[in-house]
Amino acid sequence: MDAVVVSVQPGSPASGTIIKPGDTLRKINGSRVVDVLDYMYLSYDRRLILELSGTDGKMKLVRINKPEGTDVGLEFDTYLMDNERSCANKCIFCFIDQLPGGMRKTLYYKDDDVRLSFLQGNYVTLTNLSQSDINRIIERRISPINVSVHTLDPELRAFMLGTKDGAAGIGALHAFAGAGITLNCQIVCCPGINDETELLRTMEELYALGPCVNSVSVVPVGLTKHRQGLPQLRPFDLEHAFRTIRKVEDFSVGCLRERGMIMFFCADELYIRAGIALPPDEFYEEYPQLENGVGMMRLFITEFEEALCKFEIRNPEFGVGGGTDTFGNRNPEFGACGDRDDFTIVTGVAAGEYLTNLLKTASEKCGKIPGKVISVRNDFFGDSVTVSGLVTGGDIIAQLRGRDLGSRILIPQNMLRRGQDVFLDDITVPELSERLGVDVRIVKQHGADFLSALMGG
Repeated sequence: MDAVVVSVQPGSPASGTIIKPGDTLRKINGSRVVDVLDYMYLSYDRRLILELSGTDGKMKLVRINKPEGTDVGLEFDTYLMDNERSCANKCIFCFIDQLPGGMRKTLYYKDDDVRLSFLQGNYVTLTNLSQSDINRIIERRISPINVSVHTLDPELRAFMLGTKDGAAGIGALHAFAGAGITLNCQIVCCPGINDETELLRTMEELYALGPCVNSVSVVPVGLTKHRQGLPQLRPFDLEHAFRTIRKVEDFSVGCLRERGMIMFFCADELYIRAGIALPPDEFYEEYPQLENGVGMMRLFITEFEEALCKFEIRNPEFGVGGGTDTFGNRNPEFGACGDRDDFTIVTGVAAGEYLTNLLKTASEKCGKIPGKVISVRNDFFGDSVTVSGLVTGGDIIAQLRGRDLGSRILIPQNMLRRGQDVFLDDITVPELSERLGVDVRIVKQHGADFLSALMGG
């Protein structure tokens, strides 16, 4: 696929040159540009010679001098400068295969592109890489890469991924580890398939790959009610979740002792299902597995508590008179508690108890806050799905309509499509507001923003 220039960023090294929209980038310093990885790697140097073809078919040579590592300033017609690689696997636990029909087409697309793993943090299986792909990643030092591992037993991985190439992905993993590429790994744990002794074996083999394995998450399989025609799987119950956590944590103790890092983490959902407390903030090190729901709630609580502590220090009189927001800015809305209107916090079942406790803590320290938490049961996907990010607008309307919600409801940003105001079932925030007859406010996924929202900011 050709890398066609659509714009040249003003003030960039490429601005002021003869490069124009419509030109096609062919080579940098004599090396062919295949995709965005080549572009980023080859354009890192200070002195560049770009070879392009114009819309008239004539070749252009452009010399550019710039600080090392500075972006050239070209934008292309596709993000990857190449076709995106979709997933050809038939994973027995694939969540997309469990979606109901009739949703927007983009929700059914499965990507498995190692370039998006590096650029956006996506998790990939490595099953669609050729040897030349592997060699290029190693040569270009593309790192880190996020890998969906699940098991390192070739036959079992082929079964879980639904393809004979599942075993080939293990070879790619070993090649990257041997070359020192940093790896963050994911294990979707399915009871009776890759748990118990197999989980322990997988952790041992990943640990044996050396320090290039930066972190590993153990995530419980997510099952919706839309599994007609799919392999039969069972969810984690309380006892099984508890045993899995203990197995992972016991192994992590050895990692900490021998390598100085935890390495292996269980997703928050396992702790919730087991009914045991989340580990403390320091357990999660630098939170390397947030995208897999590992430590997400603990980080949120820590941010909330830190913001609340700062708020108390800056506002010793709060609850009696006026106050400021969590960043110390004067805010007339932060008046006496009795001056604020009632409101409702909307979340998924998994986070309900945690948010209730945070609301209670804030009320105890700052005077009563007239809010309440409502946990929305997931009827759209099935009640075994409890995370707030999969709550739909339709379920919120069905379960909240006719109830006393106060003057507004607060919803977390992760319920909405990124950068938009649309739920998974295509209901919009304005439509939700109209159907419920209240103002809807979106709260960012940060504890300080949640505190600010509780205080009326």
